[in-house]
Amino acid sequence: KQVDTSRRCCSYNTLKAWLPILSWLPKYNLKWLKMDVLAGLTVGLTTVPQALAYAEVAGLPVQFGLYSAFMGGFIYTFLGTSKDVTLGPTAIMSLLCSSVVGGEPHRAVLLSLLCGLIQAVMALLRLGFLLDFISFPVIKGFTCAAAVTIGFGQVKNILGIQGVPQQFFLEVYYTFHKIPEARIGDVVLGLICLALLVTLMFMKSSLTSDSDSTCSMYARKVVWAVATMRNAAVVIAASLIAFSWETYGNHVFTITGKTTRGLPPFRPPPTSDTTANGTVVSFGEIVEDFGGGLAVIPFMGLLESIAIAKAFASQNDYRIDANQELLAIGVTNIMGSFVSAYPVTGSFGRTAVNSQTGVCTPAGGVVTSVIVLLSLAFLMPAFYYIPKASLAAVIICAVAPMVDYRVVAKMWRIRKLDLLPFFVTFLMSFWEVQYGIVGGIAVSGALLLYSMARPHIEVRYLFMSLSSGLTFPATEYLSHIIHTRALQVSPPRSVVLDCSHVSVIDYTVISELRDLLRQFKLREVHLIFAGLQVHPSILKVLLAADLEGLRHNHSMDEALQMEVGPNMSLKTRSY
Repeated sequence: KQVDTSRRCCSYNTLKAWLPILSWLPKYNLKWLKMDVLAGLTVGLTTVPQALAYAEVAGLPVQFGLYSAFMGGFIYTFLGTSKDVTLGPTAIMSLLCSSVVGGEPHRAVLLSLLCGLIQAVMALLRLGFLLDFISFPVIKGFTCAAAVTIGFGQVKNILGIQGVPQQFFLEVYYTFHKIPEARIGDVVLGLICLALLVTLMFMKSSLTSDSDSTCSMYARKVVWAVATMRNAAVVIAASLIAFSWETYGNHVFTITGKTTRGLPPFRPPPTSDTTANGTVVSFGEIVEDFGGGLAVIPFMGLLESIAIAKAFASQNDYRIDANQELLAIGVTNIMGSFVSAYPVTGSFGRTAVNSQTGVCTPAGGVVTSVIVLLSLAFLMPAFYYIPKASLAAVIICAVAPMVDYRVVAKMWRIRKLDLLPFFVTFLMSFWEVQYGIVGGIAVSGALLLYSMARPHIEVRYLFMSLSSGLTFPATEYLSHIIHTRALQVSPPRSVVLDCSHVSVIDYTVISELRDLLRQFKLREVHLIFAGLQVHPSILKVLLAADLEGLRHNHSMDEALQMEVGPNMSLKTRSY
């Protein structure tokens, strides 16, 4: 009976490890429910406008952002180990997706399936440690370059210009080249949206809690709520303005336009594609076209989400299971591919909102997912009037904090060599995003291998062995060797002089050693005699030397302290 109980207990613990929901669901209470619903609603109102905006970054129709935003909430509730993390489309994953699939929805959905399979297999094989080989300079270089690329990529939507290529350098050229074609309505609306978002962001960061008055507390809560949902508020206001102009037949703004209504169908992701001229592209050819992106995107998704989970776990005093997080993200991407989602990961901004609102369990993600599903079911016609300039403003404000220029100064102070992989990643990412990551990892790995193959060796002591007696002809040569190898190097080295083979020594040598001892003393290093045998001839010379004068020399006095053991060996102490 005890054996059966032990087995059941072990099985239950194993099940809890694979389904973390079992560790908190039995303790769920009404207070947790209230906080989770509040947090879920708040994050949901942040998620909807961001998802629409990030679909633009991925080069996909806006509804694909919402298709990608709801599956993570359901899956993570069962498999996630962090109460704060929210999974969904992010700026970085959208940029990576755009660079790999080139704005083709079918390929984006297939990419989600393949990324999820890779991530889930890594979790099952406990390969999360591989993420440790992506160094901090590489991550920072990539995120800074991604922020610049994403942010500048939205300038064309603020200006309302068309026909700008996606490649970064061409995008920069044609954006400036087409400035005369900018639409006044988009520019004015975009700048107003930016100004409002920045103002609300600063208002939220400047809130303090030092006042005890009820009125002040209520006002702070109102400001905090409006500032937290600033993306939704700005997009709704901009949409109302655009709707009012469109109603009177004035096409002042570039709007999102027609979107697919309703929930996405639940079906397996496509394993082939058909080009505009009717050519069928096989599964193998699609995977070949994905190239290195099929390795970069799963890794960056895992890295981003686990870094966020660890940060908030440390902040809120709980622990996460990194491999279980890999499984949660992998299963989310696999199941997301059945509802036309593109690859997702943890969102830092929405996770911060979730934590600040006081979420208690991952169940808050279910409420967020319901908000997204309701938006898909009932609000898609309203999304027709969303100005692209307002979505561009949301994206720019979301990615601006990712440009961390202070990290360069920190790396310069701590280890200048770390700037090499940082700048390699940063600069190559403007060419191709995945090339930047691969190039940064390669440089970082090369530096790591070089440091392993060529470790810094600090020589503090020099060991010299004398093969015969010490007499006056050898004095100058011995002094020269000791000076060049020990005293004239930087920094000076201590010397261990092996005298085990010395059977003869004369007064000239003693005088030279006295001078050497003084030189070693001045440089604060040691000259140590090892294995010096008490031979009658040596003892005779030592006794004949001016020992009285040496006793006043502290270094020599210490050097000639002798311990004569049973075997008559003479040892001098280190001094």
